[in-house]
Amino acid sequence: MDAVRVDHDDRFATITLANPTRRNVLALDVLDALTDAFATVGRSEARGVILAAEGPVFSAGHDFADMVGADRATARALFRTCTDLMETVQGIGQPVIARVHALATAAGCQLVATCDLAVAAESAGFALPGGRGGLFCHTPAVAVARAVGQKRALEMALTGDVVDAATAADWGLVNRCVPDDELDAAVVDLLHRATRGGRWSKALGKQGFYEQVGRHQAEAYALTIETMAAATQTDDAREGIAAFLEKRPAEYP
Repeated sequence: MDAVRVDHDDRFATITLANPTRRNVLALDVLDALTDAFATVGRSEARGVILAAEGPVFSAGHDFADMVGADRATARALFRTCTDLMETVQGIGQPVIARVHALATAAGCQLVATCDLAVAAESAGFALPGGRGGLFCHTPAVAVARAVGQKRALEMALTGDVVDAATAADWGLVNRCVPDDELDAAVVDLLHRATRGGRWSKALGKQGFYEQVGRHQAEAYALTIETMAAATQTDDAREGIAAFLEKRPAEYP
């Protein structure tokens, strides 16, 4: 659809929110299109994914027009669709990096927090504005709290205040904050470094990270012992180990 554009180069795919006149709102059809775009890219040969946006706002979050007159079942389906998008972003094998050039609010902020990595321009901002209105940002707070911790997430959710990009970097909502004119270079640099090494090793690593990160330590170790033991049997691991021992550059497909 016109609100979502997908571009490829020889290494990365870029998924762009391309509806600036509506502040890149995450309407139901946009959520479906984004989910489909990420799933399709996940099956492609792309080694990494950039999530970008056009216009003066990165994303204003949910479209309230989807909620007007909606009954509980309809509203539940809307938020389930949004959650499906977030789970797809983290479920594909490639590292996904958000390129945040402007304000990201509510589900737009949730989307940034969900991405594996994020780089923000100094002019960007982040907010969970439902706290100062009538609909608290319940689902966006899930992703944000996992990035910044409980106290900071509650500050954002209760006050609705905009957090500037430098603070977002300090809190861990984004990896770093850079001058606006350095945003593209910083995004590409980080994604290049994040996609070095074996592609399948990276995909297994991403999947394993999200499976263990919220668990108790003993359970996390039990899970990752099995994951890492299985990983030693892969071609990527065998090539990496052999290259290290033979003091040569590793070669991955």
